[in-house]
Amino acid sequence: MEKSQVLEIVQEKYGEVARGERSGCGCGSKESVAAAIGYSEEDLKFANDANLGLGCGNPLALSGIQPGMTVLDLGSGAGFDAFLAWRKVGPTGRVIGVDMTDDMLARARENAAKLGATNVEFRKGNIEALPVDTSSVDLIISNCVINLSPDKPAVFREIARVLKPGGRFAVSDIVLLAELPEQVKNDVSAYVGCISGASLMGEYIGMALEAGLKGLTVPEIMHGSKLAAVLAGETSGCCGADPVSTAAAISVASIKLHGQKI
Repeated sequence: MEKSQVLEIVQEKYGEVARGERSGCGCGSKESVAAAIGYSEEDLKFANDANLGLGCGNPLALSGIQPGMTVLDLGSGAGFDAFLAWRKVGPTGRVIGVDMTDDMLARARENAAKLGATNVEFRKGNIEALPVDTSSVDLIISNCVINLSPDKPAVFREIARVLKPGGRFAVSDIVLLAELPEQVKNDVSAYVGCISGASLMGEYIGMALEAGLKGLTVPEIMHGSKLAAVLAGETSGCCGADPVSTAAAISVASIKLHGQKI
């Protein structure tokens, strides 16, 4: 599949999620999916209007976010992680969300207005070519978005470009521990459901290294049946059908990857 086709499909399907026409990666309620991947009840109470049941982990956990930081959220969706970051950076900080889907941006801006989040900004753009100044960001977060990109090396190069010297990134993402069966690799629903677009873990980490990012650590891994249950549920035909559930249990993991621009 051509890169442009992948972006078009992802944009279309996540637009459907934003409009309420499609569920996210998980098959349970949006609250149960968020709780299963690491969000607290307090997080949900604070920004649940922006929780669409998407994601594969909580990128803010273990991130060391501090008041006054400038934080960039890649693939910010309706703003869930951006607003949780906003709560932590406080009035002296700043949060920028980047998303390519108009419907997501519209929802995020509505949610920002409801919360009075005047120092949160949502910009339209692709994560392979960020609409963000060079060396302008203290911390980059992302939640199950880089794996959807058809050009992941470009994403990591952009992370390196926009981070300030000494700036850090903390992303949650889907990686492969083994190759997926061909029927899952070629399943568009599985791609949009956060499975078939993933890279082998070693290749994924290698892309960050090749972009010049340093001090890489993997502080958390969610593996196997728990991740499969979160992403695919037990119902046939959900988020990519039975092959996704079966393959995910043996081939897929959600990791937190942290690193720094030196």
